Amino acid sequence: MRKLWDIFKKGIIVENPIFVLALSLCPALAVTSSAINSLTMGLAVMFVITANNVVVSITRKIVNAKVRVPVYITFISTIVTVVQLVLQAYLPVLYKALGIYLALIVVFAIILARAEVFASKNKVVPSFFDGLGMGCGFALGLLLLGIIREFIGTGAIFGIKLLGASYNPALIMILPPGGFILIGYMVAGFKIWTEHMEKVKLERGEA
Repeated sequence: MRKLWDIFKKGIIVENPIFVLALSLCPALAVTSSAINSLTMGLAVMFVITANNVVVSITRKIVNAKVRVPVYITFISTIVTVVQLVLQAYLPVLYKALGIYLALIVVFAIILARAEVFASKNKVVPSFFDGLGMGCGFALGLLLLGIIREFIGTGAIFGIKLLGASYNPALIMILPPGGFILIGYMVAGFKIWTEHMEKVKLERGEA
């Protein structure tokens, strides 16, 4: 269990897809103008990457290495189509809000990267936790960006107004340039924080 926990938490902190690996930043800029859109996209990606890792791990000894990438993309496309149909049927407003970016999950670098780097070389259970950890890290990153951008840009979180009419929102935060600036600051902050934590661990080890 300790090993599985290490695999899981790696995707949240050490190899966070957004703040450390800087992968799949397109949705981080495009759909994080509101917290609800960020959460929906994050959960969708988490489901896709976890399910894809499981499928790739199950078929890793069957798929010919020469055609593995097209096969992996086919797996991802099938799973994304299922997610699209479910959202379109039960959450049509969110489906329309996410627009083309939902379909673009198919080509998100983080999903194909985990299939290639981890799932194709490991058993089902570790692959599941790897996908779940990476998906959670991605979802938490999007949600954090969405909450900050919506709060500063509109004075609300999840559509609930928290600041009064006297608040003058910084509208740039709900536009792509604002998202780009925020991601830059958060990547830098995350790096400083992780380096500090590593330093603390080393000091405790020496002590």
